[in-house]
Order: sequence, then C-alpha cells, then structure tokens
Amino acid sequence: MDDKNRDLRVVEALLFASKGPLSELQLAEYLDSGANLPAIIETLSGEYRDRGINLIQVAGGWAFRTSSDLSHVLHREAEVERKLSRAAIETLSIIAYHQPVTRIEIEQIRGVSVSKGTLDILFSAGWIMPRGRRNTPGRPATWVTTDGFLNHFGLAQIDDLPNVDELRAAGLLDRENAPLLAVETTLDADEPALPDEEAFVEPEPE
Repeated sequence: MDDKNRDLRVVEALLFASKGPLSELQLAEYLDSGANLPAIIETLSGEYRDRGINLIQVAGGWAFRTSSDLSHVLHREAEVERKLSRAAIETLSIIAYHQPVTRIEIEQIRGVSVSKGTLDILFSAGWIMPRGRRNTPGRPATWVTTDGFLNHFGLAQIDDLPNVDELRAAGLLDRENAPLLAVETTLDADEPALPDEEAFVEPEPE
C-alpha cells in the first residue's frame, strides 16, 4: 500500500470515528509531514459526493453527514424530547445575527422580555456562550454562538447564515429588523442549569 492511499484511509477513518468535525490541523497530526491534506480531502469529497453520506465543511472543520436528500428517511425522534419554543428560536436567531449581544439588547429587538430559562436551554444545548461584558453601566454579559451551533445547523462559518434578502425571499422574515432562523429542532428534556451570568467576567485590561 502506498503512502498516499494510506493517508487517505487514515483521514477517512478519523472522520468516521469522530463525534464532531475535525479541523485540518487535527487531521494533519496523524499524517506524515509530506502528506497533501487538501488533495486528500478533495478526493474523499469527490468519492462521497453521490453516496448516502457526504464529506462537508462545517464549524471550521470536516465531517461526514447524511446526504441532504436522504435526511428525511433517517429522521428519528428521541424517546424524551421537547421542541424548541418560539421564544428560544427567536432568541437564538437574534444572537446569531447580532452577536455579541446582551440580554437587554435581545429584549429590545424582540420587543418582549427574555426569560433566564430561554438562555438556559440554549446554553445547555451548547449553541451559545457568554463572551465577556459590555462596558456599560451594570456590565451586562454578552452572548455569542458556538461551534456547536455551526455544527448542528450545518454551517461552515457564521457568515454562511442567510442574509435578509434571502430570508425575505423564502418568507422567513418575521420582523423587518429581526431575521429569524427557520429551524425545527428538539432538545433532551434533562438539561443542566446555566451558571449564574455574574460568574462570567471579562478580564480587565492590564
């Protein structure tokens, strides 16, 4: 077996075994220094393009995912689950499009208050996280999306979110100034609580 074929099989095996996307830097750790990783990824992408699973770029890395035209066939509901509420979907959408954003800013965009439970759910799902504090009275915590968010929604980077024109054309724009993600998803009912916001403090500059 030549080195080129071995490297391709190693990358393929790593991607199959991984629970989440692997970056090119992570994949390169298992290959010889002379391996052409971009060429390997291109080859694998081509080999799986018309298969039941595809190799796609997601959340800053590479992962195998069910082919989009077959996803409905494999859809299964978990035994214990609950649908994401409209409030949670709107809150997640606002964070995605306006990050970093504070809870008060989310409420101003939505026009209604945001319960701590809504942020708890999104945080527990691994889709949002605190990112320092706003330098305003009260030093409110700001929120951003995570790589887990990108991975779940199949986005390579946050810039891949649909823009306002695309959302409007698809009929998915609820408000003029608040683009909403069209998501239909579920979460496990047994979720840990979110740590107190006060625990997240942006380091003071030295």
